[in-house]
Amino acid sequence: MFRSGYHAASVRDICAAAGAPQGSFTNHFRSKEAFAVEVLDQYFEYLKRLVRDALDDESLTPRQRLQRYMEIITDKLERDRWMIGCLIGDFSLQASSHSKPLRKRLDAIFQEWRALFAGCIAAGQSAGEIESNFEATDLAEFLLASWEGAILRMKVERNPAALERFKAIIFETVFKQPQKFAASKRQRRAGKLSTAKSKRHRK
Repeated sequence: MFRSGYHAASVRDICAAAGAPQGSFTNHFRSKEAFAVEVLDQYFEYLKRLVRDALDDESLTPRQRLQRYMEIITDKLERDRWMIGCLIGDFSLQASSHSKPLRKRLDAIFQEWRALFAGCIAAGQSAGEIESNFEATDLAEFLLASWEGAILRMKVERNPAALERFKAIIFETVFKQPQKFAASKRQRRAGKLSTAKSKRHRK
């Protein structure tokens, strides 16, 4: 389904790839739609682990965690030679207009996915690292929708230009560090250096 697409991957193709008789498929799944929902669930569980690897890293600031997530995904897309994108985005294009069960599952996935990013963005807003002109949920929605669009363009072009362009622009506009935060960060760094020098001088 990832490589061929939802419509092009027939039940016969799926069973052949799995080395399983078609009877086993029908015993486990009442339809290809039901199978696709299971595929989405497993893929999203995998994706959430990648999200948490980046967004739960407390050694990074919230803004840096967002950047880290995109770098993790970019590295994985590169390993697939820019040919394979995001299954959630692919299914959203291929199946959501034809399948109500898949559309409902995709909507629930996007809401859960958005909440993970909204929490990180809200933490950045509380720390003053991200502007608070917009709600964290709205920014998370914008981030995901735009990132998925960049991945689709990447698949067409078979190169990372769309991804790199998106990352460069969004972190210099929507997620640009406020000047007050940057100045405060420099002051804290200068204070730490001054303290360290003072300790060395006393020794």
